Amino acid sequence: MARQLSFDLPAMTALGREDFFVSPANALAVAMISAQVWPGGKLVLSGPMGAGKTHLAHVWAAETGGRIVAAAELTEEMIPALAAGPVAVEDVPAIAGDGTREALLFHLHNLTLAQGHALLMTGQSAPGFWNLTLPDLTSRIEGAQHVALEPPDDALLGAVLAKLFIDRQLYPGPEVIAYLVKHMDRSFEAAARNVAALDRLALAERREITRALAVRVLTAGAAGERN
Repeated sequence: MARQLSFDLPAMTALGREDFFVSPANALAVAMISAQVWPGGKLVLSGPMGAGKTHLAHVWAAETGGRIVAAAELTEEMIPALAAGPVAVEDVPAIAGDGTREALLFHLHNLTLAQGHALLMTGQSAPGFWNLTLPDLTSRIEGAQHVALEPPDDALLGAVLAKLFIDRQLYPGPEVIAYLVKHMDRSFEAAARNVAALDRLALAERREITRALAVRVLTAGAAGERN
């Protein structure tokens, strides 16, 4: 059988509240985001890649009228407009060691809070491990309320897999998700990687995504890690 060319087309990610599955692994973080009123007006949200930090930031921004910016994209010209309302700064550890952007974030932090608006900051690890070099910024961030998205339980991992498939307009049977939950590495990053691999393989072979296809993907992934 001739193989079909496959292309990594971007998935359309759904980021509404109704698309976020709540489980014991993330219930506290969801509650803190929903509260919208935080000690000192600021919150740090941490969690591994793919855990839902961006999703929750978008939920929060939609409900508060807030804006979202990546820490690495901060510029001096942005600060006044961003500080005029609630703002979420994503992936703060990405600017560790960048003196200019650390200073910009410090200025944004102070101006946002001084004007009575909320500030949400995200990173993969707890803020004590962000390796920021500006002492005043470090102390301000470490003084913020911190909530973490925990590693996924079975229910959350299954829901994440289902959402990743839906984002790609794929609808495998429940036996596929059940197999993946039981046998794959238990991480959000692995979930995204396996769904993408299944999408590529199914497209290349013009097949539906089945349990047998999932077995092949996980077996190939395990073999690749050993080599």
